[in-house]
Amino acid sequence: MCAVSTLEGLLNKLATFYGALPTPPRDPFTLFVWEVLSVHSTPYKRDAALAALKRIRALTPDAMWRAPQKKLEQAVGLAGPYNEQRLRALRTGVDMFRRSPRLPEMGEGGAYRMLLFAADHPVLPVDARVSRVARRLGFGDQQGSFTKTARSVREAIAKQLRGSPDAYRHAFLYLAHHGGATCTEGDPHCAVCPLLENCPEGKKRQHV
Repeated sequence: MCAVSTLEGLLNKLATFYGALPTPPRDPFTLFVWEVLSVHSTPYKRDAALAALKRIRALTPDAMWRAPQKKLEQAVGLAGPYNEQRLRALRTGVDMFRRSPRLPEMGEGGAYRMLLFAADHPVLPVDARVSRVARRLGFGDQQGSFTKTARSVREAIAKQLRGSPDAYRHAFLYLAHHGGATCTEGDPHCAVCPLLENCPEGKKRQHV
């Protein structure tokens, strides 16, 4: 592989465009809570909710299990709507982590994120945002199922990355953020995208 691969060059452009992005927590349970709070929320609201949980000392499985329900609801509510769904997901997670404190069994996406951020494994979590950005840039192909598509994306990106967990964390953070902020599903903002000149899909959309 050359000194800087094509993908690494694109990631550098994203880093320049967006600046430094917050890194998910490294503690497995806090990472799980961070992800639950992130759904249908904003970084500001998510961080406010996480800080509130920290203030009531509810960021371990046992502590959250023992936390007063009203205080828990108020803290989680700072993340925005869908409070009941978040509380239900957190209760499920508390049960999982109390049975298996280190790395409980989770869905494929959550398992990959846990392995990357909490266990330092050089693996790429592929969610809808990462999959969309990668495929539009030519890394991976649409397959018959999301699992197969994710595998295609993961294999294509692995050929372009240095094998360190930091490189994979950097790739996931910027590809996922770009997919949520600019390279959106229905109406991507191609005109302002820093990767437009390298994106076959973006060029095609600009000439429609």
